[in-house]
Amino acid sequence: MEAESASVLVLCGKSNAENEFALSLKSNNVLRFLDSNPVSICLHSEIRNLHCDSEGFQVDHYMDVLSTSQFGRFLMYSPRLGSTHDVVSHNFGELPIGAVCVADVQTKGRGRSKNVWESPKGCLLFSFTIQMEDGRVVPLVQYVVSLAVTEAVKDICQKKGIQHLDVKIKWPNDLYLDGLKVGGILCTSTYKSNKFNVSAGIGLNVSNEKPTTCLNATLQKWTPVAHELQREDIMAAFFNKFEDLYTVFMGQGFQSLEPLYYKTWLHSGQRVIVQDKNDNQDQVVENVVTIQGLTSSGYLLAISEDGQTCELHPDGNSLDFFKGLIRRKLA
Repeated sequence: MEAESASVLVLCGKSNAENEFALSLKSNNVLRFLDSNPVSICLHSEIRNLHCDSEGFQVDHYMDVLSTSQFGRFLMYSPRLGSTHDVVSHNFGELPIGAVCVADVQTKGRGRSKNVWESPKGCLLFSFTIQMEDGRVVPLVQYVVSLAVTEAVKDICQKKGIQHLDVKIKWPNDLYLDGLKVGGILCTSTYKSNKFNVSAGIGLNVSNEKPTTCLNATLQKWTPVAHELQREDIMAAFFNKFEDLYTVFMGQGFQSLEPLYYKTWLHSGQRVIVQDKNDNQDQVVENVVTIQGLTSSGYLLAISEDGQTCELHPDGNSLDFFKGLIRRKLA
């Protein structure tokens, strides 16, 4: 039973230098894990010739498709893991920037408000590291991550010559397809040595139809010929897109990505209800506002029926960010 419960973490790099780093990381035994189950660390070169699960993440194929200079090049892979996010966040200082951890199955996946769930096979589950210096733009990086996911799916469909899967962004960090949630983004950060260490996590339903639907199930409804998207292609395409978008984001600001972002999100022109206090501050009044975009701090920019612009904040009490919105008037 103990052997079945033990996790295996495979280390791999795209270049010789990154593979040498993987060897050093294993030899020094510095990685820390929150999971109570033991974790055995090995190099991809040590297991490459062994029989591997055909349904497991295909590391070699992923590396062949990856074309980045930094992000996604150092990889940690596990068939079953507590949380990829925990691995990268608790070992941030030991890992190169852009390092990624991917798992076939998560038993303690993380979401908003510290929600925990088990993520099934067929779901693309990965987390990676980003380091930033300007705290004002840290809240916006989750939007770059979300955009890179939608652009990656679009790019793969285009290259395969199949119908575009129109994955949309529901603010702030959910991914939807045909009105159903198919994924989500989680970004957390810590501040150390004058830098923000950001751990970005992505979950995307690729082949698992439950609990909602998945990319391949939708694809099969639309195309007479059998087509399936692979997790390895999507993750490689994500990093290829993210690296380019992130470069633009850091050099020119998020406003340079806003036109593309607004084409992908669900909310332009959406009318929502906000809660305001009346003049005596003793009663909540509901009013309707129309979403225009995002503010510079990453919240929703809206306009009221009397023409006043405002910034919308979630009240923190609902899983649905669009219930109980609170507005702050902008000058």
